[in-house]
Amino acid sequence: MRLVFAHDHIFHKFNNQYYSTGGLSKEMLERYTAVFDEVIVISRQKHIKTYNDKLTLASTKNVKFVEIPNFKSIDNSPKIFKAKKIIYDEVLSSDSLIARLPSSIGELAVYADKKNNKPYLVEVVACPWDAFWNHSFKGKVIAPFKYFKTKKLVREASYSIYVTNQFLQGRYPTNGKVENCSNVALKEFDDYILDIRLKKIQELNQENRLVIGTTAAINVRYKGQQYIIEALGKLKKQGNTKFEYQLVGGGDSSFLRSVAEKNDVTDQVKFIGSLSHNKVFEWLDTIDIYAQPSRQEGLPRGLIEAMSRALPAFGANTAGIPELLENEYIFSNTRKNINEICLILDKFDKKSMFETSKRNYLESKNYDKKIIEKRRNKFLKEFGAIEKK
Repeated sequence: MRLVFAHDHIFHKFNNQYYSTGGLSKEMLERYTAVFDEVIVISRQKHIKTYNDKLTLASTKNVKFVEIPNFKSIDNSPKIFKAKKIIYDEVLSSDSLIARLPSSIGELAVYADKKNNKPYLVEVVACPWDAFWNHSFKGKVIAPFKYFKTKKLVREASYSIYVTNQFLQGRYPTNGKVENCSNVALKEFDDYILDIRLKKIQELNQENRLVIGTTAAINVRYKGQQYIIEALGKLKKQGNTKFEYQLVGGGDSSFLRSVAEKNDVTDQVKFIGSLSHNKVFEWLDTIDIYAQPSRQEGLPRGLIEAMSRALPAFGANTAGIPELLENEYIFSNTRKNINEICLILDKFDKKSMFETSKRNYLESKNYDKKIIEKRRNKFLKEFGAIEKK
Protein backbone atom coordinates (compact mmCIF):
# COMPACT_ATOMS: atom_id res chain seq x y z
CA MET A 1 0.00 0.00 0.00
CA ARG A 2 1.46 3.32 -1.15
CA LEU A 3 0.23 6.51 0.53
CA VAL A 4 0.69 10.11 -0.58
CA PHE A 5 0.69 12.62 2.26
CA ALA A 6 0.19 16.20 1.02
CA HIS A 7 0.80 19.42 2.93
CA ASP A 8 2.43 22.85 2.56
CA HIS A 9 4.91 22.13 5.37
CA ILE A 10 8.51 23.12 4.61
CA PHE A 11 11.02 20.34 5.26
CA HIS A 12 14.67 21.30 5.64
CA LYS A 13 17.13 19.10 3.75
CA PHE A 14 20.67 18.68 5.09
CA ASN A 15 23.13 15.92 4.10
CA ASN A 16 20.33 13.91 2.44
CA GLN A 17 18.32 13.93 5.64
CA TYR A 18 15.05 15.79 6.12
CA TYR A 19 14.16 17.86 9.16
CA SER A 20 11.04 19.61 10.38
CA THR A 21 10.41 22.68 12.48
CA GLY A 22 8.49 20.29 14.73
CA GLY A 23 5.09 19.88 13.11
CA LEU A 24 5.95 16.75 11.10
CA SER A 25 8.70 14.91 12.90
CA LYS A 26 9.92 11.36 12.31
CA GLU A 27 7.70 10.21 15.15
CA MET A 28 4.60 11.82 13.63
CA LEU A 29 5.26 10.41 10.15
CA GLU A 30 5.63 6.94 11.60
CA ARG A 31 1.94 6.96 12.48
CA TYR A 32 1.40 6.52 8.71
CA THR A 33 4.15 3.94 8.10
CA ALA A 34 2.53 1.84 10.84
CA VAL A 35 -0.41 1.36 8.44
CA PHE A 36 0.99 1.89 4.93
CA ASP A 37 3.97 0.13 3.33
CA GLU A 38 5.35 3.30 1.75
CA VAL A 39 4.62 6.96 2.44
CA ILE A 40 5.35 9.67 -0.13
CA VAL A 41 5.43 13.11 1.46
CA ILE A 42 4.79 15.86 -1.10
CA SER A 43 5.62 19.29 0.25
CA ARG A 44 7.88 22.29 -0.03
CA GLN A 45 11.56 21.96 0.84
CA LYS A 46 14.40 24.19 1.90
CA HIS A 47 18.00 23.11 1.31
CA ILE A 48 20.29 24.23 4.12
CA LYS A 49 24.10 24.20 4.31
CA THR A 50 24.49 24.14 8.07
CA TYR A 51 22.68 22.03 10.64
CA ASN A 52 20.19 23.79 12.91
CA ASP A 53 19.80 22.01 16.26
CA LYS A 54 16.34 23.53 16.71
CA LEU A 55 15.05 21.34 13.86
CA THR A 56 13.57 17.88 14.43
CA LEU A 57 14.51 14.83 12.36
CA ALA A 58 11.77 13.83 9.90
CA SER A 59 13.54 11.19 7.80
CA THR A 60 12.54 7.65 8.67
CA LYS A 61 12.21 4.20 7.11
CA ASN A 62 9.72 3.81 4.22
CA VAL A 63 9.18 7.57 3.86
CA LYS A 64 10.16 9.40 0.66
CA PHE A 65 10.14 13.19 0.38
CA VAL A 66 9.13 14.74 -2.96
CA GLU A 67 9.75 18.45 -3.44
CA ILE A 68 6.94 20.66 -4.73
CA PRO A 69 8.15 24.02 -6.07
CA ASN A 70 6.95 27.07 -4.17
CA PHE A 71 4.23 28.56 -6.38
CA LYS A 72 2.46 30.69 -3.79
CA SER A 73 4.07 34.08 -4.49
CA ILE A 74 3.27 36.22 -7.56
CA ASP A 75 6.82 35.84 -8.88
CA ASN A 76 6.67 32.06 -8.55
CA SER A 77 3.10 31.58 -9.78
CA PRO A 78 4.19 30.04 -13.15
CA LYS A 79 5.65 27.15 -11.15
CA ILE A 80 2.15 25.94 -10.35
CA PHE A 81 2.06 24.02 -13.65
CA LYS A 82 5.14 22.02 -12.67
CA ALA A 83 3.71 21.57 -9.17
CA LYS A 84 0.41 20.23 -10.51
CA LYS A 85 2.20 17.69 -12.72
CA ILE A 86 4.37 16.38 -9.86
CA ILE A 87 1.35 16.14 -7.58
CA TYR A 88 -0.82 14.44 -10.20
CA ASP A 89 1.87 11.87 -11.05
CA GLU A 90 2.48 10.99 -7.40
CA VAL A 91 -1.22 10.71 -6.58
CA LEU A 92 -1.91 8.64 -9.72
CA SER A 93 0.82 6.12 -8.85
CA SER A 94 -0.33 5.71 -5.25
CA ASP A 95 -3.12 3.75 -3.59
CA SER A 96 -4.32 6.33 -1.07
CA LEU A 97 -4.17 10.04 -0.30
CA ILE A 98 -4.13 11.92 2.99
CA ALA A 99 -4.30 15.69 2.52
CA ARG A 100 -3.73 18.01 5.44
CA LEU A 101 -5.93 21.10 5.19
CA PRO A 102 -5.77 24.01 4.92
CA SER A 103 -2.90 23.84 2.43
CA SER A 104 -2.51 24.61 -1.27
CA ILE A 105 -0.61 21.39 -1.94
CA GLY A 106 -3.27 19.44 -0.06
CA GLU A 107 -6.00 21.02 -2.19
CA LEU A 108 -4.22 20.23 -5.46
CA ALA A 109 -3.64 16.64 -4.34
CA VAL A 110 -7.36 16.20 -3.60
CA TYR A 111 -8.28 17.54 -7.05
CA ALA A 112 -5.84 15.07 -8.63
CA ASP A 113 -7.29 12.26 -6.52
CA LYS A 114 -10.87 13.15 -7.44
CA LYS A 115 -10.01 12.94 -11.16
CA ASN A 116 -9.26 9.28 -10.57
CA ASN A 117 -12.39 8.75 -8.46
CA LYS A 118 -10.42 7.57 -5.43
CA PRO A 119 -11.50 8.00 -1.81
CA TYR A 120 -9.34 10.39 0.18
CA LEU A 121 -8.81 11.33 3.81
CA VAL A 122 -8.41 14.91 5.01
CA GLU A 123 -6.81 16.02 8.24
CA VAL A 124 -8.44 19.31 9.22
CA VAL A 125 -5.87 21.03 11.42
CA ALA A 126 -6.86 24.72 11.30
CA CYS A 127 -9.49 27.16 10.08
CA PRO A 128 -8.57 28.91 6.80
CA TRP A 129 -11.17 31.62 7.44
CA ASP A 130 -9.51 32.62 10.70
CA ALA A 131 -6.02 32.27 9.22
CA PHE A 132 -6.61 34.57 6.26
CA TRP A 133 -9.13 36.98 7.78
CA ASN A 134 -6.76 37.83 10.63
CA HIS A 135 -3.65 37.97 8.46
CA SER A 136 -3.92 41.14 6.37
CA PHE A 137 -6.19 43.14 4.05
CA LYS A 138 -5.23 40.82 1.20
CA GLY A 139 -6.07 37.90 3.50
CA LYS A 140 -9.58 39.26 4.05
CA VAL A 141 -10.12 39.14 0.28
CA ILE A 142 -8.88 35.56 0.05
CA ALA A 143 -10.62 34.27 3.20
CA PRO A 144 -14.10 33.60 1.69
CA PHE A 145 -12.64 31.67 -1.26
CA LYS A 146 -10.46 29.51 1.00
CA TYR A 147 -13.33 28.98 3.40
CA PHE A 148 -15.77 27.67 0.78
CA LYS A 149 -13.10 25.64 -1.03
CA THR A 150 -12.06 23.89 2.19
CA LYS A 151 -15.67 23.36 3.18
CA LYS A 152 -16.39 21.61 -0.14
CA LEU A 153 -13.29 19.38 -0.03
CA VAL A 154 -13.98 18.30 3.54
CA ARG A 155 -17.68 17.72 2.90
CA GLU A 156 -16.87 15.38 -0.01
CA ALA A 157 -14.06 13.49 1.75
CA SER A 158 -14.58 9.80 2.44
CA TYR A 159 -12.75 10.12 5.78
CA SER A 160 -11.95 13.15 7.92
CA ILE A 161 -9.79 13.59 11.00
CA TYR A 162 -10.25 16.80 12.99
CA VAL A 163 -7.80 18.07 15.61
CA THR A 164 -10.63 19.65 17.62
CA ASN A 165 -13.51 17.99 19.40
CA GLN A 166 -16.22 20.35 18.09
CA PHE A 167 -15.10 23.62 16.50
CA LEU A 168 -13.67 22.52 13.14
CA GLN A 169 -16.34 19.82 12.81
CA GLY A 170 -19.02 22.50 13.08
CA ARG A 171 -17.40 24.90 10.65
CA TYR A 172 -16.25 22.30 8.08
CA PRO A 173 -18.66 19.34 8.34
CA THR A 174 -18.27 16.19 6.27
CA ASN A 175 -20.56 13.56 4.77
CA GLY A 176 -17.90 10.90 5.28
CA LYS A 177 -16.61 9.02 8.29
CA VAL A 178 -15.22 11.11 11.14
CA GLU A 179 -12.69 10.88 13.94
CA ASN A 180 -11.18 13.53 16.20
CA CYS A 181 -7.48 13.12 16.97
CA SER A 182 -5.40 15.99 18.21
CA ASN A 183 -1.94 16.37 16.68
CA VAL A 184 -0.78 17.00 20.23
CA ALA A 185 0.01 13.67 21.86
CA LEU A 186 1.77 13.86 25.21
CA LYS A 187 4.03 10.97 26.17
CA GLU A 188 4.43 11.09 29.91
CA PHE A 189 2.42 12.23 32.89
CA ASP A 190 3.82 12.44 36.37
CA ASP A 191 1.66 13.70 39.21
CA TYR A 192 4.85 14.99 40.79
CA ILE A 193 4.64 17.84 38.25
CA LEU A 194 1.31 18.89 39.74
CA ASP A 195 2.71 18.68 43.28
CA ILE A 196 5.63 20.94 42.35
CA ARG A 197 3.31 23.45 40.69
CA LEU A 198 0.93 23.60 43.66
CA LYS A 199 3.86 24.11 46.01
CA LYS A 200 5.14 26.93 43.78
CA ILE A 201 1.71 28.61 43.88
CA GLN A 202 1.47 28.18 47.64
CA GLU A 203 4.81 29.94 48.10
CA LEU A 204 3.79 33.02 46.09
CA ASN A 205 3.61 36.28 48.00
CA GLN A 206 2.71 39.87 47.19
CA GLU A 207 6.32 40.70 46.35
CA ASN A 208 6.44 38.09 43.59
CA ARG A 209 5.85 39.29 40.04
CA LEU A 210 3.63 36.77 38.25
CA VAL A 211 5.20 35.65 34.99
CA ILE A 212 2.87 35.13 32.01
CA GLY A 213 4.25 33.20 29.03
CA THR A 214 3.39 32.42 25.41
CA THR A 215 5.17 30.20 22.88
CA ALA A 216 4.54 31.35 19.30
CA ALA A 217 6.24 33.11 16.42
CA ILE A 218 6.67 36.75 17.39
CA ASN A 219 6.46 38.17 13.86
CA VAL A 220 2.92 36.94 13.11
CA ARG A 221 0.32 39.39 14.39
CA TYR A 222 -2.55 36.94 14.53
CA LYS A 223 -0.71 35.12 17.32
CA GLY A 224 -2.04 37.97 19.49
CA GLN A 225 0.82 38.68 21.89
CA GLN A 226 0.18 42.40 21.38
CA TYR A 227 -3.13 42.10 23.26
CA ILE A 228 -1.41 40.81 26.38
CA ILE A 229 1.12 43.64 26.17
CA GLU A 230 -1.64 46.23 25.78
CA ALA A 231 -3.43 44.76 28.78
CA LEU A 232 -0.26 45.11 30.86
CA GLY A 233 -0.17 48.77 29.82
CA LYS A 234 -3.75 49.30 30.94
CA LEU A 235 -3.08 47.58 34.27
CA LYS A 236 0.01 49.74 34.78
CA LYS A 237 -2.08 52.90 34.39
CA GLN A 238 -4.25 51.48 37.17
CA GLY A 239 -1.17 51.03 39.36
CA ASN A 240 -0.82 47.28 38.82
CA THR A 241 2.68 46.23 37.70
CA LYS A 242 2.77 42.74 39.22
CA PHE A 243 2.90 40.91 35.88
CA GLU A 244 5.81 40.11 33.57
CA TYR A 245 5.28 38.73 30.06
CA GLN A 246 7.81 36.34 28.52
CA LEU A 247 7.61 35.46 24.83
CA VAL A 248 9.26 32.34 23.45
CA GLY A 249 9.47 32.17 19.66
CA GLY A 250 11.46 33.24 16.64
CA GLY A 251 10.98 36.12 14.24
CA ASP A 252 11.30 39.88 14.05
CA SER A 253 10.32 41.38 17.41
CA SER A 254 10.17 45.02 16.27
CA PHE A 255 6.35 45.26 16.16
CA LEU A 256 5.83 43.78 19.62
CA ARG A 257 8.65 45.90 21.03
CA SER A 258 6.95 48.99 19.63
CA VAL A 259 3.69 47.93 21.32
CA ALA A 260 5.55 47.53 24.62
CA GLU A 261 7.13 50.98 24.24
CA LYS A 262 3.80 52.60 23.35
CA ASN A 263 2.22 51.08 26.46
CA ASP A 264 5.23 51.91 28.70
CA VAL A 265 5.83 48.28 29.72
CA THR A 266 9.21 47.51 28.14
CA ASP A 267 10.53 46.47 31.55
CA GLN A 268 7.67 43.96 31.89
CA VAL A 269 8.08 42.30 28.46
CA LYS A 270 10.93 39.82 27.89
CA PHE A 271 11.81 38.25 24.55
CA ILE A 272 13.35 34.82 25.18
CA GLY A 273 13.86 33.80 21.54
CA SER A 274 13.53 30.31 20.08
CA LEU A 275 13.97 27.29 22.33
CA SER A 276 14.28 23.59 21.55
CA HIS A 277 11.26 21.49 22.47
CA ASN A 278 12.89 20.12 25.63
CA LYS A 279 13.95 23.60 26.71
CA VAL A 280 10.38 24.83 26.25
CA PHE A 281 9.20 22.40 28.93
CA GLU A 282 11.96 23.59 31.24
CA TRP A 283 10.87 27.19 30.63
CA LEU A 284 7.20 26.35 31.25
CA ASP A 285 8.13 25.18 34.72
CA THR A 286 9.58 28.62 35.51
CA ILE A 287 6.51 30.73 34.62
CA ASP A 288 3.24 31.16 36.54
CA ILE A 289 0.48 31.60 33.92
CA TYR A 290 0.23 30.58 30.27
CA ALA A 291 -1.55 32.77 27.67
CA GLN A 292 -2.89 31.64 24.27
CA PRO A 293 -4.11 34.92 22.70
CA SER A 294 -4.08 33.83 19.05
CA ARG A 295 -6.82 34.63 16.54
CA GLN A 296 -6.08 31.60 14.38
CA GLU A 297 -5.60 28.05 15.68
CA GLY A 298 -6.63 24.46 15.38
CA LEU A 299 -6.01 22.97 18.77
CA PRO A 300 -2.91 24.74 20.14
CA ARG A 301 0.00 22.49 21.08
CA GLY A 302 1.57 25.19 23.26
CA LEU A 303 -1.51 25.49 25.46
CA ILE A 304 -1.93 21.72 25.95
CA GLU A 305 1.76 21.33 26.78
CA ALA A 306 1.47 24.18 29.30
CA MET A 307 -1.56 22.50 30.88
CA SER A 308 0.43 19.27 31.16
CA ARG A 309 2.84 21.25 33.37
CA ALA A 310 -0.15 22.16 35.58
CA LEU A 311 -0.05 25.82 34.56
CA PRO A 312 -3.02 28.13 35.11
CA ALA A 313 -3.93 29.44 31.66
CA PHE A 314 -6.22 31.74 29.70
CA GLY A 315 -6.84 32.30 26.02
CA ALA A 316 -8.86 33.76 23.18
CA ASN A 317 -12.23 32.54 21.96
CA THR A 318 -10.55 30.97 18.94
CA ALA A 319 -11.10 27.52 17.38
CA GLY A 320 -10.39 24.76 19.92
CA ILE A 321 -9.11 26.96 22.75
CA PRO A 322 -12.52 27.10 24.52
CA GLU A 323 -12.59 23.29 24.40
CA LEU A 324 -9.55 23.27 26.67
CA LEU A 325 -10.22 26.03 29.20
CA GLU A 326 -13.04 27.10 31.49
CA ASN A 327 -15.27 29.91 30.22
CA GLU A 328 -14.08 32.38 32.85
CA TYR A 329 -10.57 32.19 31.37
CA ILE A 330 -11.64 32.91 27.78
CA PHE A 331 -11.62 36.41 26.26
CA SER A 332 -13.30 37.54 23.04
CA ASN A 333 -11.78 38.29 19.64
CA THR A 334 -12.78 41.95 19.61
CA ARG A 335 -11.07 45.20 20.48
CA LYS A 336 -12.82 44.96 23.85
CA ASN A 337 -10.59 42.03 24.66
CA ILE A 338 -8.04 44.26 26.43
CA ASN A 339 -10.53 44.94 29.23
CA GLU A 340 -11.43 41.25 29.36
CA ILE A 341 -7.78 40.24 29.62
CA CYS A 342 -7.30 42.68 32.48
CA LEU A 343 -10.30 41.22 34.30
CA ILE A 344 -8.97 37.68 33.85
CA LEU A 345 -5.52 38.65 35.13
CA ASP A 346 -7.09 40.30 38.16
CA LYS A 347 -8.78 36.95 38.98
CA PHE A 348 -5.49 35.14 39.43
CA ASP A 349 -4.85 34.78 43.14
CA LYS A 350 -3.54 31.79 45.06
CA LYS A 351 -6.95 30.16 45.35
CA SER A 352 -7.93 30.46 41.66
CA MET A 353 -4.45 29.48 40.47
CA PHE A 354 -4.50 26.45 42.77
CA GLU A 355 -7.84 25.23 41.42
CA THR A 356 -7.19 25.90 37.74
CA SER A 357 -3.75 24.31 38.00
CA LYS A 358 -5.30 21.02 39.12
CA ARG A 359 -8.10 21.27 36.57
CA ASN A 360 -5.74 21.97 33.64
CA TYR A 361 -3.40 19.14 34.53
CA LEU A 362 -6.28 16.66 34.60
CA GLU A 363 -7.65 18.01 31.29
CA SER A 364 -4.26 17.56 29.61
CA LYS A 365 -4.41 13.83 30.36
CA ASN A 366 -7.07 13.56 27.64
CA TYR A 367 -4.17 14.05 25.22
CA ASP A 368 -2.24 10.99 26.30
CA LYS A 369 -0.34 9.71 23.27
CA LYS A 370 -1.41 6.09 23.83
CA ILE A 371 -5.11 6.97 23.78
CA ILE A 372 -4.96 9.29 20.76
CA GLU A 373 -2.68 7.13 18.62
CA LYS A 374 -4.76 4.01 19.26
CA ARG A 375 -7.85 5.85 17.98
CA ARG A 376 -5.99 7.32 15.01
CA ASN A 377 -4.39 4.00 14.06
CA LYS A 378 -7.75 2.25 14.00
CA PHE A 379 -9.23 4.96 11.78
CA LEU A 380 -6.24 4.96 9.38
CA LYS A 381 -6.42 1.17 9.07
CA GLU A 382 -10.10 1.40 8.20
CA PHE A 383 -9.28 4.00 5.53
CA GLY A 384 -6.36 1.97 4.17
CA ALA A 385 -8.52 -1.14 3.92
CA ILE A 386 -10.65 0.54 1.21
CA GLU A 387 -7.98 0.10 -1.45
CA LYS A 388 -7.27 -3.49 -0.43
CA LYS A 389 -10.79 -4.59 -1.31
